[in-house]
Amino acid sequence: MHTFPKNLSRGNLAQRSGVNSETVRYYEKIALLPTPDRSAGGHRVYQEDDLQRLCFIRRCREMGFSLEEIRGLLSLVDGQQVSCERVKCIADEHLQDIKKKISDLEKMEKTLRTLSSSCSGDDVPECPIIESLQAN
Repeated sequence: MHTFPKNLSRGNLAQRSGVNSETVRYYEKIALLPTPDRSAGGHRVYQEDDLQRLCFIRRCREMGFSLEEIRGLLSLVDGQQVSCERVKCIADEHLQDIKKKISDLEKMEKTLRTLSSSCSGDDVPECPIIESLQAN
């Protein structure tokens, strides 16, 4: 079993969780991570719970959850009100957002492909892509 050292620094916490040290600072600033205790010397002291929470946040971000969605999920955990129904609702709403983004990206891809195919790629001053983008 892996033991979690006491007095883990922000840098070590960041390294273990796979996020940037400045990201840890930011998450503290916006209160996604609680303000850590401090050592007698004034250094931040992180615990295993902080690492677990930070990993949870990182995984949520990897799946594209917004900071507010993550805040909502964490509030369920923090309030010990985890309800599969409520979590599923948040996940399903996020899934719908992802589907819309995919649809929008597919439309952009089609439009850009059409624009690109209209361009010869020659070294000439007239460019149909620029002309199309400048059109009203």
